[in-house]
Amino acid sequence: MCGRYATTQTSATLHQAFEADLATSFVELEADYNVAPTKLAPVVIARRGDESASARRELLTARWGLVPSWAKDPSIGNRMINARSETVADKPAFKKAFAQRRALVPADGYYEWYAAQPREGEKKPAKQPFYITPKDGSVLAMAGLYEFWKDREADEWVVSFTILTTTAEDDLGHVHERMPLFLQPQAFDEWLDPAPRSTDELLGLLVPAAPGRLDAFPVSTAVNNVRNNGPELIVPIAAE
Repeated sequence: MCGRYATTQTSATLHQAFEADLATSFVELEADYNVAPTKLAPVVIARRGDESASARRELLTARWGLVPSWAKDPSIGNRMINARSETVADKPAFKKAFAQRRALVPADGYYEWYAAQPREGEKKPAKQPFYITPKDGSVLAMAGLYEFWKDREADEWVVSFTILTTTAEDDLGHVHERMPLFLQPQAFDEWLDPAPRSTDELLGLLVPAAPGRLDAFPVSTAVNNVRNNGPELIVPIAAE
């Protein structure tokens, strides 16, 4: 799974990386080295003005943890931070968004926790956080879905998102068995376009990171606390 990630991009750098304009509701956020479920983060989507127009990319600010349109309250999103690519087209919580509302989730890198062997006297194994990031410093485009949910008490719309995952590739599988799926720039338009596409075609656009592209290294357990936030969280350390 992907339960935390980092994004330090500004609207200007995201516009350059994804050629996306700002939605009217976009909120400029500060650099976040510890994005956790329910927090706001930028996502890239595409909209069509009409059937004859090409899809136009937009930057939205959305809440992490997808809230289906039929949900009674937004708390269900706390359990919807990831969608398994193997079942996303069929799961009631995700299938409508998968068919119509696909997104890119920009990230500098993401965290996974490795369960080490228990130390002497420990009942549970200690979990060591690892930060996984492109070796070339580029921005990751994680595959995501987004949804709109109407808060009738507040009379406002909540925009939320989830991140698609797959089985981890060999050189990252030793850290965690799951990892996010990514998109290459040449696949952005097809993935984001809300026009109907077959499930096989959509899933064919999603790929694990190219072998050797990502670097994984242990970081401080300070990232375990969502209140901690800063560049020190992604500094490599000796495994604790």
